[in-house]
Amino acid sequence: MRQAATQELYAYWNRLRGARLSPEREEIDPSAIRHILADTMILEVDEERRFPVRISGSRLNALFLDEQKGRPFVELFAPDERAMAAQMISDTIDGVRPIVAGLTAGIEDDLPAHLELLLLPLRHHGKTHARVLGMLTPIALPPWLGLRRADCLRLVSMRFIDEEQAAALSFFPPRDNGSLDQPSDLARRTKTRRRSFFVIPGGRG
Repeated sequence: MRQAATQELYAYWNRLRGARLSPEREEIDPSAIRHILADTMILEVDEERRFPVRISGSRLNALFLDEQKGRPFVELFAPDERAMAAQMISDTIDGVRPIVAGLTAGIEDDLPAHLELLLLPLRHHGKTHARVLGMLTPIALPPWLGLRRADCLRLVSMRFIDEEQAAALSFFPPRDNGSLDQPSDLARRTKTRRRSFFVIPGGRG
């Protein structure tokens, strides 16, 4: 995690959960993270796993020049990366493990914005597959932010934040038939991987 805002949200979430795998949605106090609310969002876990935006920070709205509440978060990604984005968020809730990712938001005829995405699982009324607390913060503010609409988000890198594992893993887009690579397939393709995430220390302390 490179950004101070990302580190602050992760530390807050980590304090809330204590010895649990994740805190409750109702425990999130906006006043406690008021300095970073502009970059914060909450996603709903739906059956289709398109992850509608329940709460949208002003930074995400400015990126796409529109209110993003109610819009499926996965649809903000390039069409050829939506399955991979959905899998990334699913990994967060299924494994109850936070993920930090590097993204770009491109626009035509200008340099893309480089962003850091943090995904943190939340319980909601006791249910584990219910909400995701997220943060999308620019590494550097592009001059066009708030003036021109980003075309889409693209994934650059992903990392699990895990206190016990430190093995490097690979992550690939679905094959042409729509299925995801299995671990055995990934092992054979390590020399040709283009996107990857790494499990790093930093879980419960």
